[in-house]
Amino acid sequence: MALVVVGGQSRNLGKTSLVAGLISALPDYHWTAVKITQFGHGVCSVNGKACHCAVDEHRWAITEERDRSGKSDTSRFLVAGAARSLWVRTKQGKLEEAMPSLRQKIAQAANVIMESNSVMGFLAPDVYLTVLHTATPDFKPSALQFLKLADAVVAHASAAAANFGDRPVFAIQPPHYVTPEIVDWVRLKLS
Repeated sequence: MALVVVGGQSRNLGKTSLVAGLISALPDYHWTAVKITQFGHGVCSVNGKACHCAVDEHRWAITEERDRSGKSDTSRFLVAGAARSLWVRTKQGKLEEAMPSLRQKIAQAANVIMESNSVMGFLAPDVYLTVLHTATPDFKPSALQFLKLADAVVAHASAAAANFGDRPVFAIQPPHYVTPEIVDWVRLKLS
């Protein structure tokens, strides 16, 4: 089983679009797609909505997406061609508790593509891509923590000239988040 992880420095940078684009461009991998969301205080892991559950209640949940409307991120993965799509929701810092169940759910998958930074603390993917944009001041602690593990950087055009060491840097120009160069590089890394 191949495992690809797509993370990024912040919200709304194109991580979901990159995952969906890779699923669409590499249909022969029969992807199981996984989105991992960690919520802060006051948001329930069961449904991602505001609640007042106790700290020890509803610490994590995993649901399989069935809706193919494209209205949610996990639905977009199905529309792109994923064989399955899972949404893992945990309270902030509780991903470790959900990992045994997640491992069990993906054990029989042909190949897995995940949208997450934090999962890097628990899995060693074949490919880890991080999406960066220098014009965005926000930088998730998890993205910073695992940046050094990125196999390649997918950078918004304004960030593409930045120095990311010896890692490949793929410039993107939204709304185009997947280029033929990214697809070819991922396919080569997985072969």
